Amino acid sequence: MSSETPTATSNQPPQGSYNQPEPAFGWTPYAEQINGRFAMIGFVGLLLLELLTGHGLLTWLGLL
Repeated sequence: MSSETPTATSNQPPQGSYNQPEPAFGWTPYAEQINGRFAMIGFVGLLLLELLTGHGLLTWLGLL
């Protein structure tokens, strides 16, 4: 084994920066990130609806 320390390569981003996905059409990481965020907001909204009304979504929609 050697005790050499790894060196930074030129293709690494600068310190403190991060990879932010860019908007694009189709199945992209950006689209999946946005869809996931909207799903979380919708789920929390359904929980609040049930908490405030005392009925579940299907009852609120009149299906049960």
